[in-house]
Amino acid sequence: MRDFLETYGTAVAGLVLVLFFMVAAPNFAAAGNLLNVLKETSFLAILALGFTLALINAELDLSVADVASLSAVVAGALIQGGHPVVMGVAGGLLVGLACGLGNGMAVTVLRVPSLIATLGMAAIARGLAFALTDGVSFVGRWPTGYTGLGRGAWLGVPAPVWWLIGVTLAALFLVKWTRTGARMTATGEAGESARLAGINIRAMKCLGLALAGLLAGATAVLLTASLSSAAPNMAGDYFLYAIASVLLGMTMFEPGRANVPGTLVGALTLKVLGNGLVLMGAPYYVQDIVLGAIIIASVAVSATVLKKAAFKF
Repeated sequence: MRDFLETYGTAVAGLVLVLFFMVAAPNFAAAGNLLNVLKETSFLAILALGFTLALINAELDLSVADVASLSAVVAGALIQGGHPVVMGVAGGLLVGLACGLGNGMAVTVLRVPSLIATLGMAAIARGLAFALTDGVSFVGRWPTGYTGLGRGAWLGVPAPVWWLIGVTLAALFLVKWTRTGARMTATGEAGESARLAGINIRAMKCLGLALAGLLAGATAVLLTASLSSAAPNMAGDYFLYAIASVLLGMTMFEPGRANVPGTLVGALTLKVLGNGLVLMGAPYYVQDIVLGAIIIASVAVSATVLKKAAFKF
């Protein structure tokens, strides 16, 4: 029983939350609300999956939210400037990828700890985003070909959910079924042993951080498509939620390790909790208090109950 709770306890807690809000919160179980929860989870989960891929290599990326904001304003500037939709999408993705590569180069070439390097990148991205927009948002008429990426639906399911399914499957395939994924995991779990085994750990770390940036860019494209606007701080609120999703996910499936399914369940649990609290009329600050408690509890569970050195920051 203990092994089951250690592996699936957080997922069980998430299911209990769903059942509780179905009874206690008005309209929580409505199909429209549940689809909205899944849609909101998609934006957060894609960003958090990028953080997960960096953490699998034992590197932190604290810049994902600010990189997403910079990618959003670049995509918005291109779309509002009358450029083709594909150029707007490519612009957002490339900016995210470039920032991720910048983080990777700073960590592997300049030997700057990822905690410092990504904090610096966060400040750079935030400054560039405000410089590009003069502090105001890009609003106006957005082409339907672009907004469909975030507002469309297929088989009644919002488009972002389908994008999340694709990203999740791609991340799982990379980590679980490719040689590169095995090398990334080995780099994160025993870097020196991996180096002695001939693995290019610098390349693996750089790849993980680059993918984190790319997924931040993907999040930005979907957010701007869904909201038909782009602001220099539009992804800022996702920062702590992305970290909390990953930490929460590290308490299940592969306890003590960043893992793709865990991050997915962690993000869904946080969005269910937030949605349920709003429907119950809880003040907005209650979500922040609960979020902080979840972050502390997640680390405490991994570090004490599981008795493992969970996080290699």
